[in-house]
Amino acid sequence: MNLADRLMNALTDPDSTYDDTSADMSRISDEELGALVVAANDVATWIRPAALARAAVERAAEERQPRYTPEACRRMFEVLVGRTEREDFADLTLGLAAVQHCTGPLPDVSEPVRALLELRLAENKVRQPYALLAVAGLAGEETLRRAVEGLSRDAGPIVADETAVVAGLSRDEQLLLAGIDRDHPFGTPPPADAWRGSAVTSAYVAFARRALEAAADRTDAIHAGVIPYRSDKAFTDREVLAVGQAARVALLRDEPWLPELFDRLLPGVAIAPTAARTLPSQAMLYEVVRAAQDFPTPELVTAIRTVRRNVRHAGVPKQLDKMIKKVEAALAERTDVALRLPRLDFDDEGVLRRAAGDYTAVLTVTESATLTWEKDGRPLRSTPAPVRRDHPALVREVRELGKRVDAQLVTLARALEGGFTVDTVHPYGWWRTELAGHPLARTVVRRLIWEIEVAPGDWRAVLPEAADELPDAPADARVRLWHPLRADADAVRTWRDLLTEARIRQPFKQAFREIYRLTPAEQETRGYSNRFAGHLVHYRRMFALFRARGWSSGRLGPWDIGDETDAERVLAAGEWRIRFFHSWADWAGEDELAATDQVRFDRRAESGWREVPLAEVPELVFSEAMRDVDLFVGVTSIAADPDWTDRGPERAYWERASFAELTESADARRDALERIVPRLKIADRCSLDGRFLVVRGELRTYRIHIGSANILMEPDGAYLCIVPARQKSDGKVFLPFEDERLSLILSKAFLLAADTEITDETIRRQIGRRS
Repeated sequence: MNLADRLMNALTDPDSTYDDTSADMSRISDEELGALVVAANDVATWIRPAALARAAVERAAEERQPRYTPEACRRMFEVLVGRTEREDFADLTLGLAAVQHCTGPLPDVSEPVRALLELRLAENKVRQPYALLAVAGLAGEETLRRAVEGLSRDAGPIVADETAVVAGLSRDEQLLLAGIDRDHPFGTPPPADAWRGSAVTSAYVAFARRALEAAADRTDAIHAGVIPYRSDKAFTDREVLAVGQAARVALLRDEPWLPELFDRLLPGVAIAPTAARTLPSQAMLYEVVRAAQDFPTPELVTAIRTVRRNVRHAGVPKQLDKMIKKVEAALAERTDVALRLPRLDFDDEGVLRRAAGDYTAVLTVTESATLTWEKDGRPLRSTPAPVRRDHPALVREVRELGKRVDAQLVTLARALEGGFTVDTVHPYGWWRTELAGHPLARTVVRRLIWEIEVAPGDWRAVLPEAADELPDAPADARVRLWHPLRADADAVRTWRDLLTEARIRQPFKQAFREIYRLTPAEQETRGYSNRFAGHLVHYRRMFALFRARGWSSGRLGPWDIGDETDAERVLAAGEWRIRFFHSWADWAGEDELAATDQVRFDRRAESGWREVPLAEVPELVFSEAMRDVDLFVGVTSIAADPDWTDRGPERAYWERASFAELTESADARRDALERIVPRLKIADRCSLDGRFLVVRGELRTYRIHIGSANILMEPDGAYLCIVPARQKSDGKVFLPFEDERLSLILSKAFLLAADTEITDETIRRQIGRRS
């Protein structure tokens, strides 16, 4: 029995014994895959053989486009009817895909289509309206007209307009819109690519503006008293979704009319026209903010923050705070618009002043925003009591502004760093005025190393913070961030020395940035890297890091098909995808452990993604992607956990990995220590020896591993457990970049150099014990 037959058997036979977790789906033809997709969607049970087969089919369908015979195409619609009758979710886009990729004449699907339409319209909630209109059109004009009437009934004028627009589109355009239906029962958001097709469909783009203007006009009418105010009743549920769709398309296009419109719409939906603490439409407010999480702009972030300050409802600000964090993180990833920072009334030196009676609030932006108070030009130690008493609103405003500036600086730094994988370039004239000369952006930009193309092919590196003046270059000359991968070792060493000598802390790790080149082992394996395989990690911590770094991943756990998955991130403006495989390992008390595995790369292809050999991945993309994986493993490995006391194979891994050879991130940390240690008060007690910082105390000599920060004691090599207490050396140690592990190593070094002064009895007993 070949693989296709075995999979089909697993999907259709309850007594199947199929148990293959790594089927080679490349052995299956596109037509066989299409038949399997149909069968996988007809599965009504989740017993293990069927679940494994379905997961394999779904993964294969993501990586390449299935093709459907006319028989399989018709069968797909019959399966969708059956799922709907069973009250299972029936994804209509599967039927549309079968039609689009049918290998022969289209079969007559009018009967199952009409059945689907009636079943869907009878549901309490209409799901996938765009796809439903496209499907209805397959059964003729009368069925399409019935769909338009059903979808428009009692849904509100905005939805009626939208439905008429979508019904009038070509089938290809309807297929594009079907990809952005957002009411999937499992909360699966449409991929970013799906929105791009809608953003170039002229009829839908025109509707998007009409919808947003109609929404703003309605809230204006509510506030003017033309429409009676009813709490949370300004829009129907379907109108909220329609306006959210329209907002996403307009935000993706970065329409110039949007800022003014959002300045009307957001206060309109968030603040009641009376003194009530209710909202005209809480749902619409959150929907617009969710749209901002998908396609943020700096102007919309500002509008959301303004509404957050003014809204009267007690629970809304807290919810908006959570949502704004996601908006700002997404803005950092959208490098084409994130650099468009507002000036917020700061002067050219990054200073803003606000009068408060006889006093003045002074907000100064250096590495971050700092608020101070003055009277008659003299600085004061704290906020004056008369200001707190007489000007509380101003105090709140300037404090909030400081937090907002700090958030914008973080966003700017993340956006600039994210530009590495696309090798972003800027015109020199714009860069000088809008980045290096911007009152807020300048503090981030001037502490980074830039390359300016002063002549064709002649790139000159400059650190504005340490330069007397910027190079002369034409306004249209290209500017890009310097990356150590493009520099020789001497240049890297020079920049690192300069930063340390001048005590310039960069907004993100640049001069000390780790670089990852293809290794001989990776050239041998060709299609995958095992560089970070075989580690045991704290799974919940790693899963949280995935989210924080913009990766997506399924959840592992002790359930069927929860034993392995991959985390993925799309890089280089959507052209490359990295996948980091990992699997469920075990419980460790209340903690969950996972085991790391291969790293693979995919390039965007016409029908999805195509896996490529590592040698074909651009050097910058490869290095930046592997840097993330190194971070995941380095931060979450149990090897860096000083409290790890379990026995068995986990303990064996801990003993092996705790003092292993240094990774690239640990190498960068060692390079920083070479420059930092000679400047310490305890320099005469410290030295570097391979992968260890050696600290000579009065009682013993200690070897601190630069990768894990774990400690061995001489002369017997005994392990010393010190639970981190975030103890600082003397508060004056300069670090050229933020690194929690580096701070921890230095903290331990200062503690152990004065080991006779240690008061913690647990540590003292370990030091005094001899093997």
